[in-house]
Amino acid sequence: MIYLFLAPGFEEIEALAPLDILRRAGLEVATVGVSDRLVPGAHHIAVEADLAPMEVDLEQLEGVILPGGMPGTLNLEKSPIVQAALDAAAAGNKLIAAICAAPSILGHKGLLKGKKAVCFPGFEDQLEGAEVCDTPVCQDGNIITAKGAGVAVDFGLRLAAYWKGDAAAAELGAAMQCAR
Repeated sequence: MIYLFLAPGFEEIEALAPLDILRRAGLEVATVGVSDRLVPGAHHIAVEADLAPMEVDLEQLEGVILPGGMPGTLNLEKSPIVQAALDAAAAGNKLIAAICAAPSILGHKGLLKGKKAVCFPGFEDQLEGAEVCDTPVCQDGNIITAKGAGVAVDFGLRLAAYWKGDAAAAELGAAMQCAR
């Protein structure tokens, strides 16, 4: 199972665009509300999560996706289930993806040491040990990071490519009228 974590104050586009793309690609993705099933976004759009924290099965974890936004990123970082999921994903070499300010969480955990990564401008100093990329979306092995809301679709397509391959992601992007 791929888990996309939602915390109060999450950036809606950064969560919902990748979620939509991954589900279009036929991947099983569950949203997890870290504090409640109904999660208010940064722009007052509430989303009902698929799962509560106690319903997450870390043995079935295939990936972790963290949208950014403020204070969503801070709330994600404080969440025990997010920390446990990141630990499980790192231990199993599973996908770890974060966008906007959320890559800072990976930096604080030491998951970016020796890796290429990108984040929302101004958070680069929190990508501890990373080589900061100058691209909107950056992949280094099982770590995928992105700059922010404006590249949420590209982020979602890169996530789709991780599991389905570049050709399938390109086909999906074309069907969605993404200009390349």
